[in-house]
Amino acid sequence: ESGIIKLITDVSKTTQEEIMEIKDYKNKSVVYKGEVVGVVAEKGVTRFVKAYSDDIMCVENVFETGAVGPMHSHPHTQITYVISGRFRFTVGEKVYEVSSGDTLLKKDGVVHGCIAIEGGVMLDIFTPMRKEFI
Repeated sequence: ESGIIKLITDVSKTTQEEIMEIKDYKNKSVVYKGEVVGVVAEKGVTRFVKAYSDDIMCVENVFETGAVGPMHSHPHTQITYVISGRFRFTVGEKVYEVSSGDTLLKKDGVVHGCIAIEGGVMLDIFTPMRKEFI
C-alpha cells in the first residue's frame, strides 16, 4: 500500500522474504516509496535502497540529529545530494558543512563520513551499485 514504509531494525533477524523485497528492486523501472524496506544502518540512520542495477544505485538515508555516518571508504564513486537537514562531512582531509540543495562528490577509495548537525535526508548515488546493501 502506497505510503507505508517498512523498517528492518535487526538485519540478523530479517526473514528471507523481507530480504527478497529489497532484491526485487534491481532493474525495476519504478520503485514506489511504499514498496521500500528501510534498514537501520547506524544508530539514528535509516537506509532505503531505491532503484538500482549492477551499474548504479540510488539510496535514501534518513538521519536523526546527532547521528553519525562513520568514517569509511569503498570502491564506488558516490554523489550525495542533501534533501533536508544540515550535515558536517569529512571527505579526505577536508571538512564541509552542507544543507538542503548541496551535493558532494566522493571518489572511490576516499575516506569520508558525516554527522547530522540537524536531522535530515540525503540521497546517495553509487556507481557501481553497493552489493553489501542488498
